[in-house]
Amino acid sequence: MTYLAKPKLLAADAPRNALGYTRRDYEGAISTLCAGCGHDSISAAVVQACFDLDIEPHKVAKLSGIGCSSKTPDYFLGNSHGFNSVHGRMPSVLTGAALANRNLLYLGVSGDGDSASIGIGQFAHAMRRGVNMTYIVENNGVYGLTKGQFSATADKGTKSKKGVINSDNPIDLAALALQLGATYVARSFSGDKEQLVPLIKGALRHGGPAFIDVISPCVTFNNHAGSTKSYDYVREHNAAVNRLDVILPKAQIEASYPPGSLRRVVQHDGSILHLRKVGVDYDPSDRIGAMNHLQERQALGEIVTGLLYVDSSGQDMHTHLNTVEKPLNQLGDAYLCPGSKALEALNAMLR
Repeated sequence: MTYLAKPKLLAADAPRNALGYTRRDYEGAISTLCAGCGHDSISAAVVQACFDLDIEPHKVAKLSGIGCSSKTPDYFLGNSHGFNSVHGRMPSVLTGAALANRNLLYLGVSGDGDSASIGIGQFAHAMRRGVNMTYIVENNGVYGLTKGQFSATADKGTKSKKGVINSDNPIDLAALALQLGATYVARSFSGDKEQLVPLIKGALRHGGPAFIDVISPCVTFNNHAGSTKSYDYVREHNAAVNRLDVILPKAQIEASYPPGSLRRVVQHDGSILHLRKVGVDYDPSDRIGAMNHLQERQALGEIVTGLLYVDSSGQDMHTHLNTVEKPLNQLGDAYLCPGSKALEALNAMLR
């Protein structure tokens, strides 16, 4: 379906932002994800955030790894720069791109399998190095492209359709981002557009490593009772070559609730998410307090959502490394090859 272009017809009174763009200018190809997938809601939130912020699409670089989540950059910002890397390696590719050209707005999209498993080392270093980026993890607790195995973020005790119990402790990427030095950390639910869009706006405007963990239900592989943020595993693979399956479309789950309240969100499978939105008196400038709050609510079986931590005075990687302001492809020969005296002075500094 991604080869099909979306219709260009627009209503005469279609809203335009300060740049004269419509929302359609921030969209991408037609989604091939399952009907009702929470990831599509996240894509829509990115579109809305960029439209509202009057961001020029060609000044955005979107990067991803491998997985259902990493397909989504094809579904938004079709006129921006894009690179689909290998499994778990998005952070290093984005870091290299950011070092080469600091004038672009970098958006990294990943999944719980991509970032919490094979790519956890790269995730950690991107956070601690202070890469100026918006890092969104579309978290559904399963490996969707490989038919729904537990991922590293699946809660301990989660039960699969076949009765398998996940015995591994989950990785909390938001808590890990806090510990590693991210200066903007948030968590949201894909069905809560009122909360998610402002969080993405804040991350895009933040100067430093901004991380958003978005709980995004998988409508296909986790439709079983006993799961906390995912659905049941796919039926056991049948060797018959002509066995067919039909995935019925599901309605996207939405949730809107006031600050400080607890919302019970019933998923398609009947399992329940307990979402706790931070209150108006919550202090997002207290890193230690944020970590403690996450742990306290996790012990109660709740998922904290909202802006967990922000440090507006934080510095990014370019400040730490004292890099040149111009993109590398704009540097002339005189700067790149300053001569033998400059080389001798550099060598003297390293002796």
